[in-house]
Amino acid sequence: MPMFCRRNVLSGLFILALGVPAFSNAYQLFVANLILIYVLLAIGLNVLVGYAGQLAFANAAMFGIGAYATALLQVHLSWPFYFAFPAGTLIAMAVGLLISLPALRLSGLYLALSTLAFAQFTQWVFSHWDNLTFGAGGFKSPPISFAPLPVSKPVGLYYLSLIVATCVTLFAQNVVASRIGRAFVSIRDGDVAAQSLGIDLLGHKALAFGISGFTAGLAGGLYSQLLNFVSPEGFDLFQMVIQKATIVVGGLGSITGSVLGAGAIIIILELLREAKGAQEIVFGGVLILFVTFFRRGIVGSLQQHFRGWDEPLHSARPIGSALPSQVRLGEKESLS
Repeated sequence: MPMFCRRNVLSGLFILALGVPAFSNAYQLFVANLILIYVLLAIGLNVLVGYAGQLAFANAAMFGIGAYATALLQVHLSWPFYFAFPAGTLIAMAVGLLISLPALRLSGLYLALSTLAFAQFTQWVFSHWDNLTFGAGGFKSPPISFAPLPVSKPVGLYYLSLIVATCVTLFAQNVVASRIGRAFVSIRDGDVAAQSLGIDLLGHKALAFGISGFTAGLAGGLYSQLLNFVSPEGFDLFQMVIQKATIVVGGLGSITGSVLGAGAIIIILELLREAKGAQEIVFGGVLILFVTFFRRGIVGSLQQHFRGWDEPLHSARPIGSALPSQVRLGEKESLS
């Protein structure tokens, strides 16, 4: 196995992430935590767009729903974070499943417009339902406590985000490497052909939207604690552009690309934070560069120059485990 391969790089990044609190200041720890949150968002969005081929623009809305649900359960019902966080995640996932219902009849531009309308409606609710969401001014979320563990809130939240991001990354890699991932790609390449192979379109599309909503809900709950403040401005259309950029820069149809793309985009935005005008120009230039010259993203470029960066959709079948005729007869069943 080459030293500079996908598995070794991800292992190295994980080891580096474990030691971040030991050599970083408060701001650097904040940025590292933000990267982990966007890793969650990018993975869920890449499963939906890159693998399942569903061009949807509701991920920022589900991100906001996860943040609002987690924080509002703490504020209105006095739930502790460890109960509000999974509940807010499940609420966001349920919204993702509901969005999948029109996806069976809509695709392409029509699906994009319908989910964009949902995102705008969600933004309106966040801004105008004063009795529930506290309106456009936002509200403070109660801080999390890690007692009796001897860690501060920023360090404890960082490690919580690292654990969640690691588990979601491993989960997503296993999903896309299974028959579910093969079914997602079949739907992406052609609904009619996938259905002719016995693939349940509604079930798999709902699963893709559910995974996207679940990861966005996790990210939203962690984000509400990272800022200790929730407002509609954090979940607008520019938020959706940032999330789309992470999977374009990292690589569509790649879990590893989601990790690398999230890190690259957040670092670029933070380096240019003091120059707001330059931030938008450079951000747009990076997107144009990748869309025009590096359409397969960072991972695609690495695959061209280094060995060990391929991400197979399924594990190779052991030699002699099935005869060719058995494979052909079972192929339709395995995809369903």
